[in-house]
Amino acid sequence: MRDAVTNLIRNYDITGRYFDRDAIERLQSYFESGTARIKATEVINANAAAIVKQAGSTLFDEEPELIRPGGNAYTTRRYSACLRDMDYYLRYASYALVAGDTNVLDERVLQGLRETYNSLGVPIAPTIRGIEIMKGIVKEMVKEAGVENTALIDSPFDYMNRELSEQDV
Repeated sequence: MRDAVTNLIRNYDITGRYFDRDAIERLQSYFESGTARIKATEVINANAAAIVKQAGSTLFDEEPELIRPGGNAYTTRRYSACLRDMDYYLRYASYALVAGDTNVLDERVLQGLRETYNSLGVPIAPTIRGIEIMKGIVKEMVKEAGVENTALIDSPFDYMNRELSEQDV
């Protein structure tokens, strides 16, 4: 797992360059947003169970066929697996948020997900919707906690959804 600073240094080191204006601006932005990223992560950590529960409830209200007989979240085991996966996405989104980089999502979440979901017959659209719902809940909670720039929340959630959307799952 790498963070934004490590990735930046690595990229400049590979090409044997000193930091240019762009690199300095990216470093400055990373450090200036540090307090907000940590506060957002604290909110996620303190409310993870509630976030997942609310997101699951909203998802199943929007798509009740998922919990009906024959649905992918029908039976307690499948329902629990869905919530477990949502918790997993939320936890790794918080890691990416702290790192200021989505690399951890590729390494720990997205690699192998296609094969797993294909083998289990899990549809991707509800997964994407669940991640989107969690993003909205987190942004609302973070704003209530006093973080003005909630746009920084978007990156890990949008990245997962974009990558999942591009995969033929």
